[in-house]
Amino acid sequence: MSEPQRISYFPVENMTPEMQAEMERCAREGTPRPESSAIRAHVPAAFWFFADSWKNLFREGILDHSIKELCRVYISRTVKCEYCGNQRSEKGRAQGLAEGQYDELLNYEKSDSYDDRQKAALSYAEAIAWHYDVDDAFWERLHRHFTEPELVELGCFIGLTMGQQSWLRLLNIDHHQVMAGSEASMAPGMETEESLRTSKDSEDYWAKV
Repeated sequence: MSEPQRISYFPVENMTPEMQAEMERCAREGTPRPESSAIRAHVPAAFWFFADSWKNLFREGILDHSIKELCRVYISRTVKCEYCGNQRSEKGRAQGLAEGQYDELLNYEKSDSYDDRQKAALSYAEAIAWHYDVDDAFWERLHRHFTEPELVELGCFIGLTMGQQSWLRLLNIDHHQVMAGSEASMAPGMETEESLRTSKDSEDYWAKV
C-alpha cells in the first residue's frame, strides 16, 4: 500500500487568475507539472519563487538546456524523487536528448552516451549532491567546458532542483492528480495514470533498480 499524501493540493479554482494561467502552462508544457505547483500554491510567494526561478534558470538562461535537463534527472536519481524522475523536458527532447541517456546517468563517467561537456556538468551535479571535496583538476575540467556565468547558472539550478526534489519526494505526490489528462513532459510509459502504475510495478522500474 502506498503512503498517504502529506500536503494537500491547493484547489486550482481558488487560485488567482495569474496563478491559474501558470497552472495551465504547467499542464500544457510540463516541467514543472501541475501537482508540484499546486502544493506550492498554498503560499503564493513560494509558488512564484519557484515558477520564476525555474523559468529563468531552467527553461531559459544562457546554458544549453539539454545539459541542465541531464543534471535535473541526475539529481532525481540521486535523491530518488520519483515524481521528478518520471518527467522529461520537451525542450530537451527537441535538442536531441534520447531516453537511453537518462538510463545511464548514475554511471555517466563510464558511459559512451555523453560527451565531455555533458560529463563535466554531471560531475558538477555529483559533487554538489554528494558534498564532495574537490581539487584543482575538478575546477580545471569545468573551466575547460564552461564560462563562469554558465557555471553560476548551472550551480544555482542544481541547488534549486536538489532542494525542491529532496522536499517533493517526502510528500508522496504523483502525476495525473491535478488537471489530469495531460501527457506533457511525461517519461515514456508514464503518459497516463494507468500506464504510470504499470511502469512502477515493473521489476526494472528505475526506482527499484
